[in-house]
Amino acid sequence: MKIYTKKGDTGNTSLFGGDRVSKSSERIEAYGTVDELNSVVGFALSLQPCDPVKKILEELQHHLFVVGADLATPLQTRTRVDRIGEQQIQQMESHIDELEEELPALKNFILPGGSQCGAVLHLARTVCRRAERATVVCHQTAPISEFVITYLNRLSDLLFVLARYENRQSNYPETPWTPQ
Repeated sequence: MKIYTKKGDTGNTSLFGGDRVSKSSERIEAYGTVDELNSVVGFALSLQPCDPVKKILEELQHHLFVVGADLATPLQTRTRVDRIGEQQIQQMESHIDELEEELPALKNFILPGGSQCGAVLHLARTVCRRAERATVVCHQTAPISEFVITYLNRLSDLLFVLARYENRQSNYPETPWTPQ
């Protein structure tokens, strides 16, 4: 099987279920940004994070494939796909709670950065926020699964905590933001 189909050469693509849409559509922007996020998470994994972070990031990559498929499949289609749900959101909240027990309480905003992996996790958080914004825009024009926006919102929180945790494990102190 060839990797290229030439079906997208005119600027359109297919959603799961067969509908053809412009590659500039809100739905394509949303799941394309989720795909970008998954690549940034993969970049973070390539930097060999500590074991708890590695395990969570590997789990998140699988979730992000589900989120992408969820966004690429209109709710009204008969195509059966897994959809992100409450279970994955609760799982992320548990990870956040467990990791935060080992972190000092935040008293100031912190600047993104730290170890290479910590800095990439901060980057992942910002890409996640962009994916969330794109998904909100998509939701304004087309119905999407009720859990996707919540999932992305919680994921950005988890990525922030993962960055802090990885930096702490790597002995990189947090740099508080102080207004000039």
